Amino acid sequence: MPEVVGVADGVTGGRGRGLRRGVSAGRDVEVRAAGGGFAVGAAEHVTLYAAPRQPAALPHQVGVVPALAQSFQARPESAELRAEGPCHVLTGLGGVGKTQLAAAHAHRAWDAREVDVLVWVTATGRPAVVASYAQAAAELCGADPAEPEQAAAAFLAWLRAKPHRWLVVLDDVADPADLRGLWPPDSPTGRTLVTTRRRDAALTGTGRRRVDVGLFTPEEATGYLAGVLAAHGRSEPAAELADLAEELGRLPLALSQAAAYLADQALTAAAYRALLADRTRTLAHALPGPEALPDDQRLPVAAAWSLSAELADASEPRGLARPLLALTAVLDPNGIPAAVLTAPAARAFLARKGRGRPRWGRRRRVTVEQVHETLRVLHRLSLVDHTPERPERAVHVHALVQRTTRETLTPKRFAASLRATADALTEAWPENERDIALAAALRANAAALIALGEPTGCLYERSGAHIVLFRYGMSLEDALPAAEAAEFYRALTEATTRHLGRDHWCTLVARQLAAQARGRAGDAAGAAKAYEELLKDRLRVLGRNDYSTLATRLDLAEWRGESGDGEGAVAAYTELLDDTRRVHGPDHHNTLSARFGLARWRGESGDPEGAVAAFTGLLPDVVRVFGPDDRRTLGLRHTLARWRGKAGDPEGAVAACTELLPDVQRVLGPDHRNAFILREDLAGSLGRAGDTEAALAAYAALVDDMTRVLGTDHPDTRAVLAKAAAWREAQAPG
Repeated sequence: MPEVVGVADGVTGGRGRGLRRGVSAGRDVEVRAAGGGFAVGAAEHVTLYAAPRQPAALPHQVGVVPALAQSFQARPESAELRAEGPCHVLTGLGGVGKTQLAAAHAHRAWDAREVDVLVWVTATGRPAVVASYAQAAAELCGADPAEPEQAAAAFLAWLRAKPHRWLVVLDDVADPADLRGLWPPDSPTGRTLVTTRRRDAALTGTGRRRVDVGLFTPEEATGYLAGVLAAHGRSEPAAELADLAEELGRLPLALSQAAAYLADQALTAAAYRALLADRTRTLAHALPGPEALPDDQRLPVAAAWSLSAELADASEPRGLARPLLALTAVLDPNGIPAAVLTAPAARAFLARKGRGRPRWGRRRRVTVEQVHETLRVLHRLSLVDHTPERPERAVHVHALVQRTTRETLTPKRFAASLRATADALTEAWPENERDIALAAALRANAAALIALGEPTGCLYERSGAHIVLFRYGMSLEDALPAAEAAEFYRALTEATTRHLGRDHWCTLVARQLAAQARGRAGDAAGAAKAYEELLKDRLRVLGRNDYSTLATRLDLAEWRGESGDGEGAVAAYTELLDDTRRVHGPDHHNTLSARFGLARWRGESGDPEGAVAAFTGLLPDVVRVFGPDDRRTLGLRHTLARWRGKAGDPEGAVAACTELLPDVQRVLGPDHRNAFILREDLAGSLGRAGDTEAALAAYAALVDDMTRVLGTDHPDTRAVLAKAAAWREAQAPG
């Protein structure tokens, strides 16, 4: 080992040269960066060595391989590193354990004497790589490290020429350009291992195999926490550790620091989870400080991605990465639709928050292409996973990256990010949810945004609650059991009451939607009672002839009928029809809705032929007012088909359903819930018309499609399966 001359902070080229000039004559300098554990970021020290007088004997190690962390456990990626190939590039989010995997591989190869030369380089910048290569050249072939570039070239030449078995590890490569001309050569006896957050194409290619390092599996995460706590004489229930691991996103760095915090503070896992959930505390308050990090780690979780974010923001298009991260930080980490981040509201936010002013006083514009380019920058730096081939969930972000991003925002900027994202979600939400996967992703993202916005009231202003709240509720009603929509509207009513007041129009609308969803969930009497209470407030606040008051009377009449009072429903609709015609005219949708309700409850009260006649007379007016493809028109045609069957005309019901089905599938999509309901009615009508074989075939095809879209255990799928079984049983002999 050469003589140590001294240690100094910093590894910049200028400072390194100054140190070299300060060494006495005849002595040489090595600039070596310290690494270890889960360390990320710039190197911290340089060490001055005297050059060796002669090449070192083999086997020989250059650089310090980080020690393995407490309770280190092997992962599937470890096996991939043993596969054939001259170079493996470990890439992934900061904190997933790339350095630890590389260190474990290096330790194993060295201990098993699989290599004659092991060189560990903390490759946070080109000067650090050159300095480490120069020291390796000094130790292995007697080169002069006072000329580091020449010595580095000599080291690479030595690797090409010598038949020794070698392993070079380039840890934490910050920029692929730093390795230009410094890649170890392809050699039948040598291997190169790179760790980096980057996913640039320049890092892979001929002979270089990329290995993506992900999060711990649930089993790995729970086992890791249990192992670390056991080393401190602690134990926790496995279920609590599993929940804690999920809340930390199974990120190895976060798990390591959380376990250290648990041990130091003598907290239970349940108490620690409560600490994490406390929105008044930042993530830094729930993890060890820099002086208490475990396993020689150098950076806390909250700082683990700051360098990558700075680099992304400095990349072209400049200044868009951080504000784009701010948008992703309030959405669903499991997948954000591309349409949300490229919506006009999102691009307007990026234009306001991005750096740089356009020339000649023009307003800055951000294009869809620039958003895509910025996502690719963030992807290359492993801050997000961008999969444009899946537009409905194109962007994935780790939950802790989101949290640390949010915690860098001032309250004013957080509110602006949240409102801009809510606007973008609304713009991206299609009127007809033909794409089931996209609709599910939009709901998940809206749910995440609403949960973050509720404590601050960012989605509630004097003018009213944000429209995304109601759009989310409508989507819940279309896609999920009514009980979920009822629960959401109940919570929305509480929120609007708290933020806007009991008599605000948004609160009254939320109460109306909550009552409706309550009825659809099976509580018709409760819905009718809720509407009666709402009507009193509508009359008091808005008066008898207000549009909203009349709409509430419409719904109250409907749920009176649903609760068993058909005659009361007919009377209520008859009285209401006169008022809506007087106030709004014959073509207003409240008037048409009153005619619809009157026709329905006439049929439910024992006059199905009268219902068919009333619906038949209503249909031309609805088509004229709303158009043939409007959902209200399609719904009326479906209702008319049902009443034809109830009136004793199953063949007419079959004909009407058959004619309607292509239009519903074209407008709403073949997998829409309404399309499934129509197909169910068609199958039943076929059976009642005497064509049992066709009915069973229709049920079988419907079950296949519902299972594919909703799953076997969905209540709608089970209901159709039961009806199909009943038809088969009815046709069974004997």
